[in-house]
Amino acid sequence: MLIKQIDGIPVVLGSQSPRRKELLANLGIDFQVIVRETDEEFNPQQSPDDIVRSIALKKLAAFHDDLFVDSLVITADTVVVHDGQILGKPKDIDEAVATLRKLQGTAHDVLTAVAMGYQGKIHSFVERTGVCFYPIHEDEILDYVERFLPLDKAGSYGIQEWIGLIGVKALQGSYENVVGLPTARLYQELKVIIASA
Repeated sequence: MLIKQIDGIPVVLGSQSPRRKELLANLGIDFQVIVRETDEEFNPQQSPDDIVRSIALKKLAAFHDDLFVDSLVITADTVVVHDGQILGKPKDIDEAVATLRKLQGTAHDVLTAVAMGYQGKIHSFVERTGVCFYPIHEDEILDYVERFLPLDKAGSYGIQEWIGLIGVKALQGSYENVVGLPTARLYQELKVIIASA
């Protein structure tokens, strides 16, 4: 059982996201949160999969020093892709509203890349979930943005918040992936990196 296998291994979550912290804790894994500053610039010519993976790997690279050589470090990055365009975290309220106007009544993909490092081994993967929104009225968009201030969320929304409860028509794939950490896939991939170390 994975939980017994990693018992005694220091696990580090390299993310300040309270949602990722909660999801990882729900797996029954003991860990500490340590965040290191990372350049999240990317090459817009790359595919969305390559972009989100490269950012997760950059976050992991920030932990490549002797202090973490025996730790299992987990980093992640999430993006929303709509009509081939990456929608990251909005710069301000106006951008959040504009993004939600684009997403309402349409389908988009949520991509989360997870990178893991342990004893010199690096392992990464990208999980994709399709999300379809009902048409959402302008007043509902404005109310959501005003009440929830989703400036720290890719695509300007949190599926676990009010707008997810009233707006999500269909979901294809992992719900937890849209929240920010695909827990079922992560659990399986952790087995791979532990076995290879």
